[in-house]
Formats: sequence, C-alpha cells, structure tokens
Amino acid sequence: MTAVRRSALPGLPACFDNRRSAVHTVHTVNTEQHSLVVISQGDPRPLYLQVKEQIRHRIAAGELKPGDDIPSIRQLAADIRVSVITIKRAYLELELEGVIQTRHGRGSCVAPNAALSDSLKEQELEQHLAAAAHAAALLHLTEEELIKRLRRARRGRKEHAA
Repeated sequence: MTAVRRSALPGLPACFDNRRSAVHTVHTVNTEQHSLVVISQGDPRPLYLQVKEQIRHRIAAGELKPGDDIPSIRQLAADIRVSVITIKRAYLELELEGVIQTRHGRGSCVAPNAALSDSLKEQELEQHLAAAAHAAALLHLTEEELIKRLRRARRGRKEHAA
C-alpha cells in the first residue's frame, strides 16, 4: 500500500503543506568590488550622469591618477549592466571636459593634465557647499550660524588629522 500525503490546504499538493515544508528566499549579491562605478536605480539622476560623476569623483579623490587606464566602454557597460550608449555618453562628456582621453584602438585613460585633480576638487567642494547652503535654508539657519558650523566642522577635521 502506498502512503499519500495530503495537504492541509485543500486543492494544493502536499508539497505546499506549510507544516512540512519551508520556503526560502535566496538573494544573489555581487561581492566583486572592483567595478569603477556603482549604479543606483533609486537615484533620480540619469545613469550616464551617475557614471560621469563617479569617475570624476574617483579622479578628484586621487583613486585614479593621470594616465591610468579606465575600462573600455563595452567592458564598463557589461560590468554594471547598462547600455553601451549610456557609458559612451558619459565618456564623451568626460572627454569634452578634458577629464579623460580616448585613444582609438587603445581605450580610454585619465587625462594627463596635472591640474585636473585640483579643478575637480574645487567643483566638488562647490557642490557640497551649495548642498550645505540648501540644507541650512531648510533648517532656517542664518548665514552666521552656517559659517559657525562650517568652522566647527573644519576644526574637527583638523583634530582628526593630527
């Protein structure tokens, strides 16, 4: 005689009986951290702009130095799973700004301009200051209060460096 398992839930096979089986959710996480760029679908900015700004930031931070190779358009597109057109637009804008150079048949690299890093740092500082000014306005801080907080933050930074 063959034993037949019956489900406690009418109409469903016994394998769906919640008393005898469990459902497991499996999440796949890419742990490779060598990608030049990390894209966020939740970010309201266009993908090409996220790519462009992250490459600029890595150059400004000194992670990428003048002359360093950057991934080919196709390679970066495959790494972060976006369209080649997206990466091509980001690279084109970076090239027009003098941030990178494209060498036909050899790929792209960080432009050899030594002052580039400083100008990118200046631009990044301006963006952060604009964001701080906006946040201060939302908090109804006066200009003097904002300056006071900036000085306090700068002093704290110097103390950590010492």
